[in-house]
Amino acid sequence: MAGLSVAIGAFGAHALRARLEPARIATFETAVQYHMLHALALLAAAALMGRVQSQNLLLASGWLFAAGIFLFSGSLYALAVTGITWLGAITPLGGVAFIGGWLCLGMAAWKM
Repeated sequence: MAGLSVAIGAFGAHALRARLEPARIATFETAVQYHMLHALALLAAAALMGRVQSQNLLLASGWLFAAGIFLFSGSLYALAVTGITWLGAITPLGGVAFIGGWLCLGMAAWKM
């Protein structure tokens, strides 16, 4: 996921910068930032596996982070590239998944 974030970010910086208006570039950059941050959160959840009793919470956090990347960042990538504004309605679902992932990760860490 982190490598994919880097690749998508590079695509945006090199292929899209001259083609998209600044507001859409900003949307794309937000998607890349959240993608990378939550790719790192996935690594944190994986690193804790086997070290905590609450592995189900870590598994849930991983799935929620992945869903959040797909829904939040994915919808923003699509919105920025296509300009189809209704895609923005999907973005909050990804935000909710991110929040759930952080809650699960926090609860698992608390139980260490």
